[in-house]
Amino acid sequence: MSLAILYCRAREGIKAPLVTVEVHLANGLPSLSIVGLPELAVRESKDRVRGALLNSHFEFPARRIIINLAPADLPKEGGRFDLPIALGILAASGQLRLEGLDNYEFVGELALSGALRPIKGVLPVALVARDAGRSLILPQENIAEAALVESGQALPATHLLEVCAHLDGREKIPDWEGGNEAPIEDSLPDLADVQGQHQARRALEIAAAGAHSLLYLGPPGTGKSMLATRLPGILPEMTESEALESAAIRSVAGRTLEVARWRQRPFRAPHHTASAVALVGGGGNPKPGEISLAHHGVLFLDELPEFERRVLEVLREPMETGQITISRASRQAEYPAHFQLIAAMNPCPCGHLGDGTSRCRCTSEQIARYRGRISGPLLDRIDMHVEVPRQDIQLISRPQSPAVESSAQVRCRVVAARRQLLQRAMERLGLSMRAYHRILKVARTIADLEGEAQIQSVHLSEAIGLRRFDRVLPGTTPI
Repeated sequence: MSLAILYCRAREGIKAPLVTVEVHLANGLPSLSIVGLPELAVRESKDRVRGALLNSHFEFPARRIIINLAPADLPKEGGRFDLPIALGILAASGQLRLEGLDNYEFVGELALSGALRPIKGVLPVALVARDAGRSLILPQENIAEAALVESGQALPATHLLEVCAHLDGREKIPDWEGGNEAPIEDSLPDLADVQGQHQARRALEIAAAGAHSLLYLGPPGTGKSMLATRLPGILPEMTESEALESAAIRSVAGRTLEVARWRQRPFRAPHHTASAVALVGGGGNPKPGEISLAHHGVLFLDELPEFERRVLEVLREPMETGQITISRASRQAEYPAHFQLIAAMNPCPCGHLGDGTSRCRCTSEQIARYRGRISGPLLDRIDMHVEVPRQDIQLISRPQSPAVESSAQVRCRVVAARRQLLQRAMERLGLSMRAYHRILKVARTIADLEGEAQIQSVHLSEAIGLRRFDRVLPGTTPI
């Protein structure tokens, strides 16, 4: 048979849409053409595939080879299609058996020697391959990332010959037995290192419990950045679905994924010289920016007024919607951006206003111009504005008090607060048992709409907010 059909996955944001690789051998002058909206790296695969087949001691068919990557209107980029194209040519020319190919998906770039090289964005591929009920054959260097997907079967290979031997039934690719590294729990900065600043610490705990945005205002050296970096340590651990989604973004962005830390919430702190594209993402082939890399984690903007105003304005929409859409002339990509914003700024251009000294010489106009770099609509979206004053030097030089709470202790209260959200709403707002069950039903629907397996605090908060009349008023009975 001169037709072979295999399955691969493209890259579209953090999605991995199915691509059917159809290889047909026809009579005519020897040639190889790839159709289906391939980009340059995909068109160049014909030379990599030819070299890999010949150096692996296979015959390259001297016929007219047509390779169709369907659907035709989906852009294809990268070297991930090398492996399925090579296998398709072998199967269509009778050098590899066709039976059982529809049980697999293949991704991987080929070296001229036939060795498999890693690709970007493997985690989304492993997720959808599992959901489709197919085994995934991929490069060995990508297996640790793919193995994060539970109940999926990912088979790592180092060479084209290994894959062919597996598909022909001569020598099976063994399951990966490396296992995931033990999670690292003690690598985050501890809140116990912060001396004093009780109001600022309290604000940080409230922000963690309610997923609130927070702006710290104070002179240099008062601990604003120190406090912000300790927020991830008091946040609840991500659920599996949250961790997979966050890890998928890093995978697509080509960032190194530390398996031992994949359940930790991300902390992103871009420099104030960052551009709008760096924050929201972009490029000819749109890639995620800092707000998406901070998905389900923390985005810390230090020296907030030093960011260009137009850069800060791009935060307004994703702070409301939790996602960002990047549009280019030939491509559009959507990335999730449910981040918790923590910002810090000085009270004036010199930073010494209100620090108890007489060093500040800033005029009221200079202070107003400095603070005016942050627009009113953006400030409206920040839940808390907290002053971080300069501490007494005697407090700092004093030995650390044993009563100072650690991140682990605060985190226990944060987790409990998030779990008790509905219970507190019933007590404080006077909700009836009927309202309780109705809120749960609505929260379940909201979670379903967002594709979440479990109801999260954000779903309960939205559901509670949608029942304005479930209040106990004097002389009335709950509806």
